[in-house]
Amino acid sequence: MINPNDIPDSQLVLYADDGYDSHVVRFILAEKQLTYYLSYLDSERPEDLRQLNPYNTLPVLMHRDFSLYELNVIFEYLEDRYHGHKLLPDTPKLKAIQRQLAWRIQNDWLKLGRLLLTHKDSINPEQAKLARRKLSDALITLSPIFGQTAYFMADEFGWCDVLLGVMLYHLDEMQIELPAHLTRPLLKYQQRIFERDSFLKTLA
Repeated sequence: MINPNDIPDSQLVLYADDGYDSHVVRFILAEKQLTYYLSYLDSERPEDLRQLNPYNTLPVLMHRDFSLYELNVIFEYLEDRYHGHKLLPDTPKLKAIQRQLAWRIQNDWLKLGRLLLTHKDSINPEQAKLARRKLSDALITLSPIFGQTAYFMADEFGWCDVLLGVMLYHLDEMQIELPAHLTRPLLKYQQRIFERDSFLKTLA
């Protein structure tokens, strides 16, 4: 763990691992071009972490004298605090639509993805097989949507694309391979996300 006394008060500090949520937060920070201190923590969680997050999970974002540890709260804080490179539209109506789409992504797709990523060593094989099939079928069925606009149901890159881009990157880890002949629009969308400078920075 980083000693808080060694860090300027205004500096962001991210405690993270290799998991999906940590990757999403690094993508947000890179997209917004924010500098931060990264403290990488492996499977061993230092006792000090509980002082920042009572659930003892990662990621944890520290800023000044407080810490945040829920993915959507971290996103909303960064979006409200740093107005450059916005990931939500300007109007209340369009913001609400994007937030609702993001909620659906997390509830319908990421719930399955997290099941496969978080519990891959303990999940029942039949449960894993069912989760893979459901997620794969959903992506195949909705693949044409990704060909209608440059980004997910929008012309500008946003919060939904952060969530989806990281999920798509982890499909191999979930043991999901999408058939190219059925998912060309989705695969082209995926390529656009993976080629963004901000995404490439999360892989460095």
